[in-house]
Amino acid sequence: MAKGVRMSDIAQRLGVSTVTVSKALADQKGVSEEMRERIKALAEEMGYKPPVSNRQEAKRSYNIGVIMAEIYVEKYATFYWEFYQKIITCAVQENCYVILEVLDADREQELEEPKLVQEDKIDGLIILGSIQSKYLRMLKKKCKVPVVYMDFYDKQLQEDCVISNSFYGAYYMTNYLFQMGHEKIGFVGTALATESIMDRYLGYRKSLMEHGVQERADWVIKDREDESSAYCFDRIPLPGEMPTAFVCNSDLTASRMVKSLLEAGYRVPEDVSLVGYDDWLYPGLCDVPISTYSVNMPQMAKAGIDILVRRIGGDDSRCNMQIIEGEIVLRDSVRRYEAYDR
Repeated sequence: MAKGVRMSDIAQRLGVSTVTVSKALADQKGVSEEMRERIKALAEEMGYKPPVSNRQEAKRSYNIGVIMAEIYVEKYATFYWEFYQKIITCAVQENCYVILEVLDADREQELEEPKLVQEDKIDGLIILGSIQSKYLRMLKKKCKVPVVYMDFYDKQLQEDCVISNSFYGAYYMTNYLFQMGHEKIGFVGTALATESIMDRYLGYRKSLMEHGVQERADWVIKDREDESSAYCFDRIPLPGEMPTAFVCNSDLTASRMVKSLLEAGYRVPEDVSLVGYDDWLYPGLCDVPISTYSVNMPQMAKAGIDILVRRIGGDDSRCNMQIIEGEIVLRDSVRRYEAYDR
């Protein structure tokens, strides 16, 4: 029966070795074109089917480039460094190899093309973490392979992107503070610095509006020097009149806020409560366990790799944004307001 045809059967019919048959069917070197065609024709005639394991092994592998700004990796193990490791894990499962290029500030400012792109080493590209729009526009013109933005988007450019649910994540965390009895709630983050921070600020605003609370401008506090900076202040400036709680745009910002509050004589959460975003903080940066919205890194990494593999394979459907849900993680940075000494 055709079902039982093996390479050795084809080899015996043609008087060649099984190795020759294997090379011919796999289009490898070492077999003349005439013999290759004879072997393939006979294999088809006899109904030969390669084993499942061989067909899986024949699945093409791709080189995936990852570009990450230097600011995300230069000081210590960071949120994006862990994110990169999740991308590697997902890529390996898809038979892909990952090549990292760290983009320093000078090259980004001077719009220097990444070496991964210059040297044509990759089949697809992931931009991990926000970088300047003008650099992204340069890449869009020069990069000839599919691109996916991870953990950010650019409203001016049409590219596939995968983001966490920043808007509703911050909305849920603000609602949680209201549920814990807080009504005087501030926001910590420079809204115009990134699209993610803006979305989190708007989620905070939505919750205030639904609870009938007017936003106070002095309780919306910047966490970095200006809109072009990715560096958080070591110490967050505090308002003259304090709210009872803060929504911080990231756990790193929340840790800096804890430090600033403690130095000013406020206890967390006894005097002031706060929540963060990401569920990632380098060990030792903060002694107060922070309630936060946890980003689902594994699912985001998988979505990004899946999109890229499809694009490399020829999918030319419209670019889209995938929003990955996270979850609320409650720790010790929030205290019910009714328990305070008013």
